[in-house]
Amino acid sequence: MGKKVKKESEPPSKDVFDPLPIESKKAATVVLMLNSPEEEVLVKACEAIHKFAEKGDENRSSLLGLGAVEPLSRLISHEDKLVRRNAFMALGVMAANSDVKRLLKKLDAIPSIIRKLSPEEDVVVHEFATLCLASLSVDFSCKVQISDQEGLEPLIQLLSSPDPDVKKNSVETICNLVQDLPSRVAVRELNGIPPLLELLRSEFPVIQQLSLRTLVIVTTDTDTRATFREEQGFDRLLEFLCNKEFSDLHVEALQVLSNCLEDRDSLQLIHETGGLQRLLQFITTPTLLDIQTNAVKAISRVAQSSENRKLLHEQDIERSLVELLSLEGDSLRTATCQAVAAMSLHLASKDAFRDLDGIRAVVQLLGSEGGEVREAAAQALSSLTMSVCVSAVYEAEGDEGLVQQLHDVIPGAVAHAAAVLTNMAEQEVLRCSILSHGAMAALLEPLQSADTHTLVRATQALAALACDAEGRADLRNAGGLVPLVQLLRSNHKEVRRNACWAISVCANDEPTAVEMCKLGALDLLQEINSSANRRNKFSEIALQRLLDSNLSLKYSLTNTLAPTDITVDGFYDPGQVELVLTLEDLSKQPVNQRRPVITINAKPLDTGCLFPFSFTLSSCSKGKSKGRKEDEKLRDEDESKPQQEVATVTEKPWMLPYDAAFHALVTEATKTILPLHVESEQYSALARLVSEVMGGAVEVDRQHDFLWELHLSELRYELQSNIIPIGQIRKGTYYHRALLYKVLADRIGVSCSLVRGEYNRVWNEVLLSVGMPHYPGCQPQPRAHLVDLIHQPGRLLRANTPQAKQYQTI
Repeated sequence: MGKKVKKESEPPSKDVFDPLPIESKKAATVVLMLNSPEEEVLVKACEAIHKFAEKGDENRSSLLGLGAVEPLSRLISHEDKLVRRNAFMALGVMAANSDVKRLLKKLDAIPSIIRKLSPEEDVVVHEFATLCLASLSVDFSCKVQISDQEGLEPLIQLLSSPDPDVKKNSVETICNLVQDLPSRVAVRELNGIPPLLELLRSEFPVIQQLSLRTLVIVTTDTDTRATFREEQGFDRLLEFLCNKEFSDLHVEALQVLSNCLEDRDSLQLIHETGGLQRLLQFITTPTLLDIQTNAVKAISRVAQSSENRKLLHEQDIERSLVELLSLEGDSLRTATCQAVAAMSLHLASKDAFRDLDGIRAVVQLLGSEGGEVREAAAQALSSLTMSVCVSAVYEAEGDEGLVQQLHDVIPGAVAHAAAVLTNMAEQEVLRCSILSHGAMAALLEPLQSADTHTLVRATQALAALACDAEGRADLRNAGGLVPLVQLLRSNHKEVRRNACWAISVCANDEPTAVEMCKLGALDLLQEINSSANRRNKFSEIALQRLLDSNLSLKYSLTNTLAPTDITVDGFYDPGQVELVLTLEDLSKQPVNQRRPVITINAKPLDTGCLFPFSFTLSSCSKGKSKGRKEDEKLRDEDESKPQQEVATVTEKPWMLPYDAAFHALVTEATKTILPLHVESEQYSALARLVSEVMGGAVEVDRQHDFLWELHLSELRYELQSNIIPIGQIRKGTYYHRALLYKVLADRIGVSCSLVRGEYNRVWNEVLLSVGMPHYPGCQPQPRAHLVDLIHQPGRLLRANTPQAKQYQTI
């Protein structure tokens, strides 16, 4: 055998590049490597970018500027598992940057990320894919895209992952998604409640907290609460609440419980399993303030149902709530007052709060520095004082604090305070006390509020406090009529309706009604009532009462006074005009050729007839009648007084001049008409008396010879005024006689109406009982008749007959 010779190695291939290890300290270089076709290079580049991005948001922004996001978003779909994993690690960390999130949304990366949530993928891929989605799901449009791409189902499946980071990121993403209602429903339909409940047993508090936050949101849905019960959710929840190690998470757990307790079935289930007692322990046992607060909020949610309130009352919940009112902490006090308000809808609970002196404790909270506490305290008192407990608030001196709260800057506090005052004002003693604290002046600001709820409550309070003369006087003096009338312009239906009701109450006395008319209330109400959409029963009542309180205005505008419209001293007939001026304004006008104004006043000057819109005595003091002589006598006495004293007298309100002639007519009518027992005789006798005073009978074809216009002109010249007392008229036509008939009838208790037609035709209508001639046993029926005052005085004309129509027209 020959000697063996060492075999020479084959030379390396000329077309193979030797491996080149690369180390770079420049991020830009590594970003360029993301476009390499070699998996090993891509793996190392993604790993380097991941480590660099983890160091802070500034680095992430730097990588974004170098263009790292686009190649990474492609690499998460790479066929090599290691490349995909490292690319997801880098992209998951970078997605925390807001600018990166915007770019990923623009690149439409969400579908690719969701596809990698499949069970076949690596756990690390799951971790960083869900991390990406957790960051992206904060944005609304990304939430929608994740839902549209059916990303919720794989996320729910990953809640059972063995990796805690995957669980944490998945539940965080779900928590963000369920902010929208469709996702809440989807969680239930995809059977997401059991894994969420299972996460409560996690050893990681952050996972427990995110699970609870998700449950807080999804249990706002009724069907989800039913599923929660079916999956023994209450057992898990109570187990969690009983563990003191989780006390820092009990707030969220109580919020879930609070949502579920809205359902009667849930409350019954909790009650049977002892959960209700546990809840009450959280209230009464000193613990963290937030825990107590949320426990009380849960009670408020329970108390929304009448059956639940009854059950809570049986547990003596009122005692626990009253004890909490004395504890520190605005959040706890606010929640407790809200619970008191909810429980007060149960009548027995109101009595319990009163017996436990809880009302005084709530009243004291009206002076709290915290605005939410003041609002909640007023809300509790509003609920407590519905039907009962108003005296307890008064005894606790709450009325003064409530009036002060009308100045509060918080609309809710003002609205609730006004509601309490409305409830209290039903009792006269309490109403007087409220007014004594300046309630009407305090209501000025709420009446001008931009908050509609405040406006509604303020107008209700005003109507309740203005039901007597004292309240209306306070309102006028405080200037409250101006904002009240302006509320008639409101476009809010309830505000406008309440304003109409308040005006109808305020119109019960003449000074207030006159002032409101000056402010335009009458025009606004007429405008409202002419609109089919804006008209309501209260606007019709307000208009009617406004007119009823000022019959002079009513007669001028409507041309009719009903038998129930009883005229009194101070009534005047300005004629049929669009703008009715006050007597004071009319008295200042120079003598003109317009229709004279006829006034009524049988009250002597010494007894006084203060008339807020009367004219001066001197304007009607030049006549020769008895009334004018007495006026001159008083004027002479005034002139004989010292100058300073006269100046003092003239500052007093003027009084409507005494009409002695009319007073004499009232006396005569009382003596001659009242003794008559037959209705028809009274009507006819009064007609003859009026005719005799006004110039006697006038034949139909001789009316042109009855110079009543000349007589009125002479009176106007003699008085140097456009205003003429009715008793001084000795020649009167239809409208003078009908007016005199009406005012005399009102004085002696004879029922009649006053109706104005056209061309100075005015007549009186009376009801006369007439039997049926062919049926003697038939009950007489009242029939309308016109009273003839000018042609055949005393004749009663059946309404709608030719004779009556002839009397009504020219």
